[in-house]
Amino acid sequence: MPCDECDHQVREDPAPFRLVIASDPMSVREALRTLMSANVMQGLSGDRRGVAEIVLAEVLNNVVEHAYADTSGEIRLEVQREGCSLQCEVVDSGRPMPGDHPPDPIPSRPEELQEGSFGWYMIRMLSQDLKYRRRNGQNEIRLRLPTIA
Repeated sequence: MPCDECDHQVREDPAPFRLVIASDPMSVREALRTLMSANVMQGLSGDRRGVAEIVLAEVLNNVVEHAYADTSGEIRLEVQREGCSLQCEVVDSGRPMPGDHPPDPIPSRPEELQEGSFGWYMIRMLSQDLKYRRRNGQNEIRLRLPTIA
């Protein structure tokens, strides 16, 4: 069937991938390994799969390192195929982002680089429609990853 966004032929969207992850680096690594073999990732090129893994690894590791810096908790991950995109959502109950938004992109002068800025720069460059909000004591990050180069 044709994609609503770009007329590429896409197969029927598989069921969403949902996983609850403990907030530690090894659990994030295992979650990414599980995601990469899930039905939602089948049919994506190696490049698109790599981009998804890099972006989600960065987001999830930021949650572990910053939101749950001195505590532990759960991270909910949902990835859903919609036409020519992967819709991704990450939800946690850790600390909110400073200023209630992701760090700003990399400044023009390297000495102004804030902690975490390069990772967020990468996330912003590789994804689309990045949204963050704090709601009911939870951080919600939503973003879209193109599945076609």
